[in-house]
Amino acid sequence: MMQAFLDLWGGFATALTPGNLMYSFIGVFIGNVIGVLPGIGPLAAMSMLLPLTYSIEPAAALMMLAGLYYGAQYGGATTSILLNVPGVASHAVTCLDGHPLAKQGKAGTALFMAMFASFIGACVGILIMVFFSPLIVELAFRFGAAEYFTIMALGLLAASTLAHGSPVKGVAMVVIGLILGVTGTDVNTGITRFTFGFAELADGLSIVAIAMGLFGVAESLRNVNRIGDATVNREGVSARSMRPAKGDIRRSLLPILRGTGIGAFFGILPGTGTTIASFMSYAVEKKVSRTPERFGKGAIEGVAGPEASNNAAAQTAFIPTLTLGIPGDTVMALMLGAMIIHGIQPGPQLITERPDIFWGLIASFWVGNLLLLILNVPLIGMWVRLLTIPYRIIFPSVLFFIAIGVYSVNNNLFDVGTVLFFGICGFMLLRLGFEPAPLLLGFVLGPLMEENFRRAVLLSRGDLMVFLERPISATMVAASALLIAGVVVSRFRKRGLQRITAAEAQVSGGNG
Repeated sequence: MMQAFLDLWGGFATALTPGNLMYSFIGVFIGNVIGVLPGIGPLAAMSMLLPLTYSIEPAAALMMLAGLYYGAQYGGATTSILLNVPGVASHAVTCLDGHPLAKQGKAGTALFMAMFASFIGACVGILIMVFFSPLIVELAFRFGAAEYFTIMALGLLAASTLAHGSPVKGVAMVVIGLILGVTGTDVNTGITRFTFGFAELADGLSIVAIAMGLFGVAESLRNVNRIGDATVNREGVSARSMRPAKGDIRRSLLPILRGTGIGAFFGILPGTGTTIASFMSYAVEKKVSRTPERFGKGAIEGVAGPEASNNAAAQTAFIPTLTLGIPGDTVMALMLGAMIIHGIQPGPQLITERPDIFWGLIASFWVGNLLLLILNVPLIGMWVRLLTIPYRIIFPSVLFFIAIGVYSVNNNLFDVGTVLFFGICGFMLLRLGFEPAPLLLGFVLGPLMEENFRRAVLLSRGDLMVFLERPISATMVAASALLIAGVVVSRFRKRGLQRITAAEAQVSGGNG
C-alpha cells in the first residue's frame, strides 16, 4: 500500500508539469463542452482529437484524451437536467429526476449535486485503480497466449451480448470488426488480406478513420434533422442558485456511496460500462428508498446515485485497459489504439517499463476531476448559453473538423474517402438496429487475438486442447459458454412470455 502511494506521488510529478497540466486542462474542458452539447459524444470528439496528439508527448496525449472522456461525464449531466436530452448515453437516467427538479426551479441544486456526486465517485474510482492495478498486474504475469486469447474472446462476447439491442447483431458487428482488424499484410506470411486491390490498404485500416466514420459522420447524419434551436429552462440556473437545500446532502450521501460502489464494480467488467452502471444505481436507489413514489418527480437521490456511479465506472474502466491491454468498451478501445499509435504497449509490462506513463495518467485523473469541479461552478452560465447554439451550425462544423483531422494524419485523400464510407455504413447500421460500438472493439482486438491464438497453437504444436488444459484459460472458456447459454435461455424465455401474453390477449378479446 505504501509503495502504491509512493508511485502515485511520482505520478503527480509527471502530471503537474506545465505541459501535461495544460493538455489535461484542454482535454477536460473540451470533454465538458462535448458532454454539454447533445448529439456528439466523447467517441466522436476523441476521434477528431486523435490526429492532433501525434505531434505531442505520449503522456500528454493520453492525459488529454482521458480528460476528454471523463470530462464528458460531467458535462452530460448539464444537458440532461436542463434540456431533458442526455448529452452522453450514461446520463439518460439523470433525466428522470434531474429535469423535474429543473422544472421546479431547482436546476442549480440538481447541477451542484450532480457535480459533487461525480467528483466523489471519480475520486473513489481512482483510489480503486491505485490499489487494484498492481494486484491485477501480478496476476497478469501468469497469463500466457492461451489466457490472453480467451479473456479477449470473453470481453468481446460480453460487449456484444450484454449491450442494448440484439445479441446476434452485436456478435455480427464483432465478427466484422475482427475481419477489418486483420486487413492488410500478414506479418507471418507477407500475404495481403482483404485489400481488394487497394495498395493503400496494405498497411491496414486506420483506427482514426474508422472511429471518425462510425461515431462522427454517422452520428451527424443521424442527427441531421435536428435543425431547431434548443429551448433551455434558465430558471434557477446560476452559480448562486447551486447551493443545495437543507437536507439534500444528507439524503444524497448514502446514494453517492452506493452508486460509487456499483460504478466501480461495473467499470472493471468488460462489456458493461457507464450506462449500465448508472441505470443499475438508479434501480437500487428506487428499491431501497422508503418513498419510491418520489422517483421520477424530482428526487435528488435519483441524480446523485447515478452520477456517482457513471463517474466511478469511467475511472475503473481504465484498469483492464492499462493492466491487461484489454478494453472493456469502445472508448477504451480507442484509448488502446492511441497508446499503440504512440508506441506504448498496454499490459502488465506498462507499470514496470513505463511507470511515468502509468502513474502519471492516474495522477492526472485526480488533477482533471479537480479542474472539472472548479470549472463547472463559475461557468454554469456559459454552459447554458452554449446549449442555445442551433444544431444546423454544430453538425456541419463537426463534419468539417473530421475531414481536416483525418486528412492531416497521412495527407492522403484516401483516408477521407474511408471516413465517408464508414460514416455511411455506420448510419445504415444504426438505422437497421446494429450498434457500431462492438465493431470498433473487434477491430482493435482482432490483430491481438490472432497473434495470441497463433502463438498458443504454435506452442502446443497444433493441439487446441491447450485452451482447456490451462486453469485460467479454461475458466474464461467456461464463462464464455455460460454467457452464451444465458443469452439463449433469456431469448427463449422472452419468446415464451410473448406467446403467453398474445394468447391471453386473444382469449380476453374472444370473451369481449
